[in-house]
Amino acid sequence: QVQLVESGGGLVQAGGSLRLSCAASGSILSINTMGWYRQAPGKQREVVAGITNTGSTNYGDSVKGRFTISRDNAKNTVYLQMNSLKPEDTAVYYCNARLTTRQPGGIIIIDDYRGQGTQVTVSS
Repeated sequence: QVQLVESGGGLVQAGGSLRLSCAASGSILSINTMGWYRQAPGKQREVVAGITNTGSTNYGDSVKGRFTISRDNAKNTVYLQMNSLKPEDTAVYYCNARLTTRQPGGIIIIDDYRGQGTQVTVSS
């Protein structure tokens, strides 16, 4: 069974930093794109950052210059370094990934997966 497990969330003061991690496990043959999005109460889901298997990155406008996404292909892990945090960054952060996996019976599929989310709270 494929899983994405996030860690690193927590409570931090404005101006502080946090580093989120997301590890993918299971019958993974390859990882295509990985990324982060966030959901705050009463707000629309917002794409935070993404990274391709070749290392190309993209960021949401609200986090450019403050957040950095990276990945360790050997560990099937993606990271999100968040600096200069603001109260408006408060949200549940979700990791997502497009994976090529081997299913029972040997079938190979490409599908999108999401982690359970990790809470980030930035106090003013």
